[in-house]
Amino acid sequence: MNKNASQLVNELAQFTGTQHYYQISPYAMLTDGTKHLAHEAGAYWLMDAIASYLPQFNGREEFIVAKLSVDYPEARLVLDNGNGRLLDRQYFEYTNFPISNLQLYACWGGEYWVIMLTSEY
Repeated sequence: MNKNASQLVNELAQFTGTQHYYQISPYAMLTDGTKHLAHEAGAYWLMDAIASYLPQFNGREEFIVAKLSVDYPEARLVLDNGNGRLLDRQYFEYTNFPISNLQLYACWGGEYWVIMLTSEY
């Protein structure tokens, strides 16, 4: 991990809840931490990718784990139910995302999916 990635990981560790929610689609919200991540890492593409899969799980899942694995220049996004059952996946041919492995949660709030850092759960 380079210095920028280390700094970002340290910053993300400071988020332990959220005070605001930021709507990124008609059915998905970001927390303070995921908005910070998207802004600082130029990763709105990642939030959009996760959000694009969530509507298919309405009524079927309430908790989803989104795992991004980066093997430069490629990346793979895997969504599972938190118990290892694969729900969906996406391959990215190119990314410069600074963190090699990232895990986020998506929780159904009854009206919206909330995409959050694991420390915000």
